[in-house]
Amino acid sequence: MKFARALGFSVIAVVALALAATVSTSAEAQTRKPPQVRVYLLRGLANIFSFGMDDLATKLNARGIKATVHSYVDWQTLSAVAAEEAAAGKRRPTPVVIIGHSLGADAAVYMGNKVSGSGIPVPLVVTFDPVTPTTASAKIGKVVNYYQAGGSGKAVSGPRVENIDLTGQGSLSHFNIEKAANLHQRVIAMIEAPVRKPVRRPAPAPQVAAPTAAATPATETAAAPGTAVAVPAVVRAPN
Repeated sequence: MKFARALGFSVIAVVALALAATVSTSAEAQTRKPPQVRVYLLRGLANIFSFGMDDLATKLNARGIKATVHSYVDWQTLSAVAAEEAAAGKRRPTPVVIIGHSLGADAAVYMGNKVSGSGIPVPLVVTFDPVTPTTASAKIGKVVNYYQAGGSGKAVSGPRVENIDLTGQGSLSHFNIEKAANLHQRVIAMIEAPVRKPVRRPAPAPQVAAPTAAATPATETAAAPGTAVAVPAVVRAPN
């Protein structure tokens, strides 16, 4: 009887712990904050062929990420507005993410170059089938270009660019590539990915030369053969 009672208490305790872990995980998911970024999406020609940008913006806003859609012709004015809004009343400016399709993809690179050049962090630019060869600044964290080399799409140049050629991928074309749900999922995942901080490794312990049998003058310290001798750093006066 005592054994059965003890076993019953153990089962109850295990179930209680499992329920507590489930509640904790659920609460953590509910309180998890969306990334603090501002997303600008740029449509292409005539502002009528890139409604995949609107769909993606709706998905981002539903996840708590502020996103708005604009015409590609407004990229210069939008660059100034984005820089002002990102820096307004904050010690650290809000990172800016830019996404565009067709002529809006060209403009997304131009805008990324201008905004990052003004000192605002631009961790990500995503382009869907840009129609003009462009070069992305090294100040942009990363550029991901989804395009079709066999069609109207062009590759993007730059030191931090990933060109993904989707030529021959199903029914994708220049007029629907920005509407692909699986590409939207990839873009959202990239925006929501946490920023990885560099790992700081502890500095190695300084090597101490082993004492030698022979006495050395008080004004000098003899180093054992093969041991590096530390050289004092030269301090330069400011210009």
